[in-house]
Parts: sequence; structure tokens; C-alpha cells
Amino acid sequence: MERKIRNSAKALIIKDGRMLAIRQEDHGDVIYTLPGGSQNAGETLTEAVKREVAAEVGVDVEPLSLEFVIEGVYGAALHRVDFVFLSEYIGLRDNNSAILSSDENQIEYEWLEIKNLMQLPLLPSKLRKQIVRLVKGEQTVMYLGSEEDDETESLDVHTAAL
Repeated sequence: MERKIRNSAKALIIKDGRMLAIRQEDHGDVIYTLPGGSQNAGETLTEAVKREVAAEVGVDVEPLSLEFVIEGVYGAALHRVDFVFLSEYIGLRDNNSAILSSDENQIEYEWLEIKNLMQLPLLPSKLRKQIVRLVKGEQTVMYLGSEEDDETESLDVHTAAL
């Protein structure tokens, strides 16, 4: 069976030195992921970010810029391409009930201290270093390759400033 490609639009929401993440538990292990999800046909990536973040964590955001692209090429049933947008936090939705219903492993959302990000189990792990660099205004790598691939340092580098 041929594997399909799935685009996923993710939001990097930074506020007061912290970033919004979804806490997930699986058999006692805790991991964090960025809010967001699959792009629908006929929908732009920025529309997908807004819809998915509102559905997952009950928060309105405004995507500002595409900062990172990372793929999940191996292992899963789908070849996933994540587009990570730096997004402005607008606020809680009027009907916010911290839904988190799309995945039974999603427990809650948390604001993680960026200064501690390198020690936290944020997945994909390649994002941690780049998010820290972005916040510091240092050069970042936009295309991070596949999660499983370690050769990202020679890829496209751009200067980021918040």
C-alpha cells in the first residue's frame, strides 16, 4: 500500500517567555507537542492553524510567519509534513472548555518556560533548540528535515527576530 502525505499546521505561541504546548500521557510517559493538526482540502495552512488551535485548546491565534518545517518520513502510516507558524495569542475563545477531545492521550495544555525547553520532552525534539534560538533572535534552521535525521545544520538558515 502506498503511503499518503499529510500536511499538519502547528502553532508556536509565545507569551511572556513561555510557549503553549499540549501535554500528552502515554503509558506513564509525558510528552509535549505544539497545538495544531491536519490541513483539510481547500483550506490554507494558516486557516488550518486557527481552526486546529481553537478546537484543541480553545484559544484564538493569528499566524504571523512560517518558521519551521519538519517531516515524519519513517515509521508512521502517513508521511507527515509539519508547518510550524509563529502565532500571536489573541485570547481564550468565548466557549473555552479546554476541549482536548481529539486525542484520548491529550491531558491538558500548559505554558512551558522557554528557558527550560531543552530539558522538556517536546516532540519533535529538533524543535527545542530552534525555538530557543528564535526567541533569542539568533539564526534558526527553517527546514529541519525528518525527525529521524540528524543532519540539519547545513540546511537553510534564516535570521529570526521577535
